[in-house]
Amino acid sequence: MSAVLDAGTAAGAGSVGAISVAMPLPQKSIATEVAPTAAASPVAIVLLGTGVVGGALLKLLNTPAAVGVRLVGAANSRRQQTAAAQLASRGLREQLNREGDPRDNASLLAALDASGMAQRVIVDATASAALAARHAEWLSRGYHVVTANKALAGGELPGWRALQAAIACGGRYGDSATVGAGLPVLSTLRRLRRCGDSLLTLEGVFSGSLSWLFNQYDGSRPFSELLREARRLGYTEPDPRSDLSGDDVARKLLIIARNAGFALGSDEVVVESLVPVALRALDAESFLARMEELDAPLAARHAEATSRGHVLRFLARLNQRGLARVGLAEVPLTHPAARLHGTDNQFALSTTRYNTQPLVIQGPGAGPEITAQALLGDVLALG
Repeated sequence: MSAVLDAGTAAGAGSVGAISVAMPLPQKSIATEVAPTAAASPVAIVLLGTGVVGGALLKLLNTPAAVGVRLVGAANSRRQQTAAAQLASRGLREQLNREGDPRDNASLLAALDASGMAQRVIVDATASAALAARHAEWLSRGYHVVTANKALAGGELPGWRALQAAIACGGRYGDSATVGAGLPVLSTLRRLRRCGDSLLTLEGVFSGSLSWLFNQYDGSRPFSELLREARRLGYTEPDPRSDLSGDDVARKLLIIARNAGFALGSDEVVVESLVPVALRALDAESFLARMEELDAPLAARHAEATSRGHVLRFLARLNQRGLARVGLAEVPLTHPAARLHGTDNQFALSTTRYNTQPLVIQGPGAGPEITAQALLGDVLALG
């Protein structure tokens, strides 16, 4: 029987920091053993991104849990606000859609500096590669960064190495929300490594949207019909190719692998896209009009799997030699991934000590509220 750590039994929001890909080093980590109820000392933050996740975080900042957190700036992609009266408004997200100062990172950082607080945190709730590229710079300048943005840690290997060098300068990096929407994956892996354990293999379902799609896909409904439903429910991006391409899953796999000591480049992950070549270059509207072209190839694969008593799951896999693969796979009904529900994510870690049966971390892996909670948890742990 696998050791299972699920969302109901996991303690804490996740640790912060990183382990060098070349050799194990002491981590600058945010404690996870005890979940804080409020920052022990005041923390000043600026929030980049007021979309679905950022909006959910703004709501959490108005709860007693965030009593020690002071919002000194907020920005969407076009406008920002640093005035205290406007920042205190419960309608801040909607206000920024209508009015505010032009975007300027320098003035946001100036607001952090003017707060007079020792803990100054930039919260990146965007998916912007341009903003992620600034994380290492901000850390080296003495700010802490808490993020749901995977573009740096799960991007090109030089960017990851620059991030580790910046963390070594004293900044702390809260990345719990980058994998599993805050499930205790990275914190568990880091704790195991601190105890001298090593990751041997990793396998799992890392996408809430793809988990839902293939948990539902039993051949009774066309895949395109399920995809439209998933999009309507908000499980996929507005352009579902962002999910179907497998690129987001690959970024999560890279983040975990690199934290486990595998110096993998982004080109070393084999990614199987579910988007046919003919649909990849289309604009979003044209793709949505032609989604039925997904049905025939997936129906054929489903029929093949069913004939062998298997089901289809979109898996990420890493073996002991560092070979990484993301794509659709057949699994038997006894496989842990065959027993998932809804948008569950699952991470099965085999290590030198969990070598007979893997340590399985499982729970909801999508949703703005739980992702925002992971961000807040990392912020609170800095206090």
